[in-house]
Amino acid sequence: MDAVDIPPNRPPNLPDDVAHAADLHVVVIGAGVAGLVAALQCAKVGLPVTVVEASERVGGTVRSAQLDGLVLDVGAEGFSTRGGHVRALVDDLGLGDDVIRSEGRRVWVAGLPGDAAAPLPEGGLLGIPVNPFTSDVRAIIGWRGAWRAYADRLRPVLTIGQERSLGRLVRARVGDRVADRLVAPVTSGVYSADPDDIDVDVAAPGLNAALGRTGSLLGAVAILRAAREEGSAAASDEDGIRGLEGGMTRLADALRDRLEQLGARVRTGAAAERVLTSAAGGWIVEIADDGGAASRGPEGSDVEGSDEVRLRADAVIVATPESEARRLLGPVVPGLGAASGSPAAAVETVTLVLDAPGLEACPRGRGVLTLPGSHAAAAVAHTSAEWEWIARAAAGRQVVRVSFGGPGAPPATEAMDDTEATALAVREASALLGVPFDGDAVRAAHRVRFVQARPASAIGHADAAKRARESIGDVHGLGAVGSWLAGTGLAQVVPDAVEEGDRVRRAVLWD
Repeated sequence: MDAVDIPPNRPPNLPDDVAHAADLHVVVIGAGVAGLVAALQCAKVGLPVTVVEASERVGGTVRSAQLDGLVLDVGAEGFSTRGGHVRALVDDLGLGDDVIRSEGRRVWVAGLPGDAAAPLPEGGLLGIPVNPFTSDVRAIIGWRGAWRAYADRLRPVLTIGQERSLGRLVRARVGDRVADRLVAPVTSGVYSADPDDIDVDVAAPGLNAALGRTGSLLGAVAILRAAREEGSAAASDEDGIRGLEGGMTRLADALRDRLEQLGARVRTGAAAERVLTSAAGGWIVEIADDGGAASRGPEGSDVEGSDEVRLRADAVIVATPESEARRLLGPVVPGLGAASGSPAAAVETVTLVLDAPGLEACPRGRGVLTLPGSHAAAAVAHTSAEWEWIARAAAGRQVVRVSFGGPGAPPATEAMDDTEATALAVREASALLGVPFDGDAVRAAHRVRFVQARPASAIGHADAAKRARESIGDVHGLGAVGSWLAGTGLAQVVPDAVEEGDRVRRAVLWD
């Protein structure tokens, strides 16, 4: 067991501290990666922890399904090494030897005039090129777009201001074609957000400052790219996207295993109904009664009623999506209020296992992004072209994932049944990947729906998250984690959950 954190000026009476920790109880609501990581921060110092999860599985958006004998990720497929936080967690859980690189193939963009498609240029920033006259950039924006972008270098410095919106900055400096054909597919496919809603200073730190120095957006991108490449060379291997041999669900399973090794209880199929203050001090978490002994948490932590189980807690960490977190915490957190800003984007993904020999050559790299509004699908990922372990396991079969939905638009599959959604996914995958195949090629299909939180780079997200965090932090024994606060992606969620879990454990132990 890790040593208990002892605050400054506190006598280091470790046995008493351990006994004190064992008398307490932390309840974590939600067993996505954020909840499991926050729970681990508490369990590893000896605090009894119960994690309750409404669904029958852990991992949240990290999930898998079996298709045609293959166990495949149908949620998150990899993680960014940015900051090193996820990699550190993976190593700590004993999975470091199974970290793998993607195959590094290019991403394409489709929906260009004439329904053309072309590889996205390399070497830019959020789709903004350094040189608009290279052949791969011109293939997307044309000569007219290239000359309009080049005019950015001729604009006087005095016309430059600090623009917060990425979309508005790009349109003003380098034109609509760069914004619509290069930047929008990237922000829509990666963040499920319109470029107009992306905060420049969050998505591309230093870009506005470099623009002020150079007088040109293209020049500013060149400066940042050069600095990034120099830093990447210094950092060597630790840059980019990585995955796990066998799939990312291994991360969620390893977190659960570690928690249980530390004595924590992880209960699935247990929906939290309310968070209440306890007359005896602390908190009560009401969960649906599953009618069996499995519903009991650590000794002395449950008070059973006729219709529900009531878990006593000295601290509660809510690790659910935003709407559910606000429903649970709103009655006990003054000033938390309702969500503000643009609503979260609904995304549906259909994973297909195909007999499609024409895809073996990976004709459009590891996948295709679309110009918003040009296709029913927002993107298609050629999964077996990106991850070697999937190609090896598939043994000649092809695995693709077709995503629907995005900023301001419901998924095209929303009102469809699974058969109809699969048929649409097949048509879109064939069109976007440029290889003819039909429903007869489908060996297996799986459909899943996510509500994707606003990205951390969305305008106003940082301020809204700060207000929510301050309101929650003002109430002793409460915490909250998850993508609605941290931003989307494991590289955002994991360090945030570590920090919040640490804050809550310190508060319950020492305050």
